[in-house]
Amino acid sequence: MTFYLFLDESGDHGLGNIDLQFPVFVLCGVLISESSYKIIENNLNEIKRNFWGDKKVIIHSSDIRKCEKEFQILFDLELKKNFYEAINNLITNSDYTIIASAINKQRYIQKYGKLSDDVYEISLSFLIERSVFYLDSIHNLDKQLKIIIERRGRKEDKKLDDHFQKLCAKGTGFVDANRLKSYNIEITFCDKQDDLTGLQLADLLAYPIARHTMDPNRANPAFDILANKFYTKDNKRYGLKIFP
Repeated sequence: MTFYLFLDESGDHGLGNIDLQFPVFVLCGVLISESSYKIIENNLNEIKRNFWGDKKVIIHSSDIRKCEKEFQILFDLELKKNFYEAINNLITNSDYTIIASAINKQRYIQKYGKLSDDVYEISLSFLIERSVFYLDSIHNLDKQLKIIIERRGRKEDKKLDDHFQKLCAKGTGFVDANRLKSYNIEITFCDKQDDLTGLQLADLLAYPIARHTMDPNRANPAFDILANKFYTKDNKRYGLKIFP
Protein backbone atom coordinates (compact mmCIF):
# COMPACT_ATOMS: atom_id res chain seq x y z
CA MET A 1 0.00 0.00 0.00
CA THR A 2 1.21 3.48 -0.86
CA PHE A 3 1.12 6.27 1.71
CA TYR A 4 1.65 9.93 0.90
CA LEU A 5 3.23 12.47 3.23
CA PHE A 6 2.32 15.96 2.04
CA LEU A 7 4.38 18.76 3.59
CA ASP A 8 3.73 22.46 3.97
CA GLU A 9 5.20 25.05 6.28
CA SER A 10 4.11 27.98 8.40
CA GLY A 11 6.61 30.64 9.37
CA ASP A 12 10.05 31.43 8.02
CA HIS A 13 12.75 28.77 8.30
CA GLY A 14 15.55 31.38 8.32
CA LEU A 15 17.47 32.21 11.51
CA GLY A 16 18.73 35.63 10.44
CA ASN A 17 15.89 37.99 11.28
CA ILE A 18 13.23 36.57 13.58
CA ASP A 19 9.72 37.98 13.62
CA LEU A 20 9.03 38.31 17.34
CA GLN A 21 5.30 38.13 16.61
CA PHE A 22 5.78 34.77 14.86
CA PRO A 23 9.05 33.20 16.08
CA VAL A 24 8.21 29.62 15.15
CA PHE A 25 8.74 27.43 12.13
CA VAL A 26 6.23 24.63 11.61
CA LEU A 27 6.54 21.85 9.06
CA CYS A 28 3.19 20.12 8.84
CA GLY A 29 2.91 16.65 7.38
CA VAL A 30 -0.34 15.03 6.29
CA LEU A 31 0.01 11.26 6.05
CA ILE A 32 -2.67 9.66 3.87
CA SER A 33 -3.16 6.23 2.34
CA GLU A 34 -3.67 6.13 -1.40
CA SER A 35 -7.28 4.99 -1.09
CA SER A 36 -8.18 7.69 1.46
CA TYR A 37 -6.47 10.35 -0.64
CA LYS A 38 -8.81 9.76 -3.57
CA ILE A 39 -11.81 10.31 -1.31
CA ILE A 40 -10.38 13.52 0.19
CA GLU A 41 -9.49 14.78 -3.29
CA ASN A 42 -13.04 14.21 -4.54
CA ASN A 43 -14.53 15.91 -1.49
CA LEU A 44 -12.32 19.00 -1.77
CA ASN A 45 -13.04 19.30 -5.48
CA GLU A 46 -16.75 19.13 -4.69
CA ILE A 47 -16.36 22.03 -2.25
CA LYS A 48 -14.57 24.05 -4.93
CA ARG A 49 -17.29 23.34 -7.48
CA ASN A 50 -20.00 24.37 -5.02
CA PHE A 51 -18.38 27.76 -4.38
CA TRP A 52 -16.56 28.57 -7.65
CA GLY A 53 -18.08 26.36 -10.32
CA ASP A 54 -15.50 25.25 -12.89
CA LYS A 55 -12.94 27.92 -11.93
CA LYS A 56 -9.59 26.52 -10.82
CA VAL A 57 -8.99 27.58 -7.23
CA ILE A 58 -6.00 26.72 -5.03
CA ILE A 59 -6.84 26.59 -1.33
CA HIS A 60 -4.39 28.83 0.54
CA SER A 61 -4.98 29.58 4.21
CA SER A 62 -3.40 33.04 4.11
CA ASP A 63 -5.71 34.13 1.27
CA ILE A 64 -8.70 32.68 3.14
CA ARG A 65 -7.89 34.58 6.35
CA LYS A 66 -7.41 37.84 4.44
CA CYS A 67 -10.29 37.27 1.96
CA GLU A 68 -7.89 37.84 -0.93
CA LYS A 69 -7.83 36.66 -4.56
CA GLU A 70 -10.57 34.07 -5.19
CA PHE A 71 -11.51 34.27 -1.52
CA GLN A 72 -12.90 37.79 -1.80
CA ILE A 73 -16.24 36.00 -2.04
CA LEU A 74 -15.89 35.40 1.72
CA PHE A 75 -16.79 39.04 2.37
CA ASP A 76 -20.31 37.65 2.00
CA LEU A 77 -20.78 36.50 5.59
CA GLU A 78 -23.41 33.86 4.84
CA LEU A 79 -21.24 32.37 2.12
CA LYS A 80 -18.23 32.55 4.43
CA LYS A 81 -20.13 30.63 7.11
CA ASN A 82 -21.05 27.91 4.62
CA PHE A 83 -17.50 27.70 3.27
CA TYR A 84 -15.95 27.33 6.73
CA GLU A 85 -18.49 24.66 7.62
CA ALA A 86 -17.58 22.70 4.49
CA ILE A 87 -13.82 23.00 5.09
CA ASN A 88 -14.14 22.17 8.79
CA ASN A 89 -16.20 19.11 7.91
CA LEU A 90 -13.48 18.00 5.47
CA ILE A 91 -10.77 18.44 8.10
CA THR A 92 -12.75 16.67 10.83
CA ASN A 93 -14.18 13.72 8.93
CA SER A 94 -11.44 12.80 6.44
CA ASP A 95 -9.12 9.85 7.05
CA TYR A 96 -5.55 11.14 7.47
CA THR A 97 -2.94 11.59 10.19
CA ILE A 98 -1.00 14.74 11.13
CA ILE A 99 2.71 14.52 11.87
CA ALA A 100 4.20 17.97 12.45
CA SER A 101 7.35 19.61 13.78
CA ALA A 102 7.42 23.02 15.48
CA ILE A 103 10.69 24.80 16.19
CA ASN A 104 10.84 27.91 18.37
CA LYS A 105 13.66 29.74 16.62
CA GLN A 106 14.53 31.98 19.57
CA ARG A 107 15.07 29.00 21.88
CA TYR A 108 16.84 27.13 19.10
CA ILE A 109 19.36 29.95 18.59
CA GLN A 110 19.93 30.27 22.33
CA LYS A 111 20.76 26.57 22.53
CA TYR A 112 22.52 25.89 19.22
CA GLY A 113 23.42 29.27 17.69
CA LYS A 114 22.50 30.81 14.34
CA LEU A 115 25.02 28.73 12.41
CA SER A 116 23.53 25.42 13.45
CA ASP A 117 21.61 23.02 11.21
CA ASP A 118 18.81 24.14 8.90
CA VAL A 119 15.51 24.01 10.80
CA TYR A 120 13.67 22.76 7.71
CA GLU A 121 16.07 19.82 7.43
CA ILE A 122 15.74 19.05 11.14
CA SER A 123 11.96 19.12 10.82
CA LEU A 124 12.01 16.83 7.80
CA SER A 125 14.10 14.32 9.77
CA PHE A 126 11.59 14.40 12.63
CA LEU A 127 8.65 13.89 10.27
CA ILE A 128 10.26 10.99 8.44
CA GLU A 129 11.12 9.28 11.73
CA ARG A 130 7.63 9.56 13.13
CA SER A 131 6.03 8.57 9.85
CA VAL A 132 8.08 5.37 9.95
CA PHE A 133 7.00 4.76 13.55
CA TYR A 134 3.36 5.21 12.51
CA LEU A 135 3.68 2.94 9.48
CA ASP A 136 5.42 0.31 11.62
CA SER A 137 2.24 0.11 13.69
CA ILE A 138 0.21 -0.91 10.62
CA HIS A 139 0.79 -4.64 10.31
CA ASN A 140 0.39 -7.17 7.50
CA LEU A 141 0.92 -4.67 4.68
CA ASP A 142 3.73 -3.94 2.26
CA LYS A 143 4.05 -0.17 2.50
CA GLN A 144 5.68 2.54 0.43
CA LEU A 145 6.07 6.17 1.50
CA LYS A 146 6.01 9.00 -1.03
CA ILE A 147 6.86 12.47 0.30
CA ILE A 148 5.48 15.46 -1.60
CA ILE A 149 6.88 18.92 -0.84
CA GLU A 150 5.93 22.28 -2.30
CA ARG A 151 8.73 23.83 -4.33
CA ARG A 152 10.53 26.75 -2.68
CA GLY A 153 13.33 27.44 -5.18
CA ARG A 154 15.96 25.49 -7.10
CA LYS A 155 18.71 26.09 -4.54
CA GLU A 156 16.49 25.32 -1.53
CA ASP A 157 15.02 22.21 -3.13
CA LYS A 158 18.47 20.90 -4.08
CA LYS A 159 19.72 21.43 -0.52
CA LEU A 160 16.71 19.61 0.93
CA ASP A 161 17.00 16.76 -1.56
CA ASP A 162 20.68 16.36 -0.63
CA HIS A 163 19.66 16.17 3.03
CA PHE A 164 17.05 13.54 2.19
CA GLN A 165 19.59 11.44 0.29
CA LYS A 166 21.92 11.57 3.32
CA LEU A 167 19.09 10.38 5.56
CA CYS A 168 18.41 7.47 3.23
CA ALA A 169 22.11 6.54 3.18
CA LYS A 170 22.85 6.94 6.90
CA GLY A 171 19.49 6.88 8.65
CA THR A 172 18.36 9.25 11.39
CA GLY A 173 19.03 9.30 15.12
CA PHE A 174 16.26 6.76 15.73
CA VAL A 175 15.70 5.00 12.38
CA ASP A 176 18.54 3.25 10.61
CA ALA A 177 19.08 3.28 6.85
CA ASN A 178 17.79 -0.26 6.28
CA ARG A 179 14.55 0.54 8.03
CA LEU A 180 14.09 3.62 5.84
CA LYS A 181 14.88 1.62 2.70
CA SER A 182 12.22 -0.93 3.61
CA TYR A 183 9.60 1.73 2.85
CA ASN A 184 11.07 2.67 -0.55
CA ILE A 185 10.78 6.32 0.41
CA GLU A 186 10.65 8.79 -2.48
CA ILE A 187 10.64 12.58 -2.41
CA THR A 188 8.96 14.81 -5.00
CA PHE A 189 8.81 18.60 -5.29
CA CYS A 190 5.64 20.10 -6.75
CA ASP A 191 4.36 23.60 -7.53
CA LYS A 192 1.41 25.14 -5.73
CA GLN A 193 -0.28 25.50 -9.10
CA ASP A 194 -0.20 21.72 -9.54
CA ASP A 195 -3.38 21.82 -7.44
CA LEU A 196 -2.53 18.86 -5.21
CA THR A 197 -5.20 18.28 -2.57
CA GLY A 198 -2.71 16.95 -0.03
CA LEU A 199 -0.55 20.08 -0.16
CA GLN A 200 -3.63 22.28 0.22
CA LEU A 201 -4.78 20.28 3.23
CA ALA A 202 -1.33 20.60 4.82
CA ASP A 203 -1.46 24.35 4.16
CA LEU A 204 -4.79 24.63 6.00
CA LEU A 205 -3.44 22.78 9.04
CA ALA A 206 0.02 24.34 9.42
CA TYR A 207 -1.01 27.83 10.57
CA PRO A 208 -3.29 26.83 13.48
CA ILE A 209 -0.62 24.38 14.64
CA ALA A 210 1.92 27.22 14.65
CA ARG A 211 -0.47 29.42 16.64
CA HIS A 212 -1.03 26.63 19.14
CA THR A 213 2.68 26.08 19.72
CA MET A 214 3.22 29.81 20.33
CA ASP A 215 0.37 30.10 22.83
CA PRO A 216 -1.32 26.78 23.71
CA ASN A 217 -3.65 28.46 26.22
CA ARG A 218 -5.09 30.95 23.75
CA ALA A 219 -8.45 30.16 22.15
CA ASN A 220 -7.77 28.47 18.82
CA PRO A 221 -10.93 26.98 17.27
CA ALA A 222 -9.08 26.00 14.09
CA PHE A 223 -6.64 23.91 16.12
CA ASP A 224 -9.45 22.32 18.13
CA ILE A 225 -10.95 21.01 14.89
CA LEU A 226 -7.76 19.20 13.87
CA ALA A 227 -6.43 18.23 17.32
CA ASN A 228 -7.72 14.64 17.12
CA LYS A 229 -5.89 14.04 13.83
CA PHE A 230 -2.40 13.93 15.30
CA TYR A 231 -0.56 10.62 15.41
CA THR A 232 -1.16 9.37 18.95
CA LYS A 233 0.93 6.76 20.73
CA ASP A 234 0.43 5.58 24.31
CA ASN A 235 -2.17 8.33 24.77
CA LYS A 236 0.42 10.97 23.90
CA ARG A 237 0.35 13.40 20.99
CA TYR A 238 3.29 11.79 19.25
CA GLY A 239 2.49 13.53 15.96
CA LEU A 240 3.58 16.97 17.21
CA LYS A 241 7.30 17.34 17.86
CA ILE A 242 8.08 20.67 19.56
CA PHE A 243 11.80 21.48 19.53
CA PRO A 244 13.98 22.32 21.35
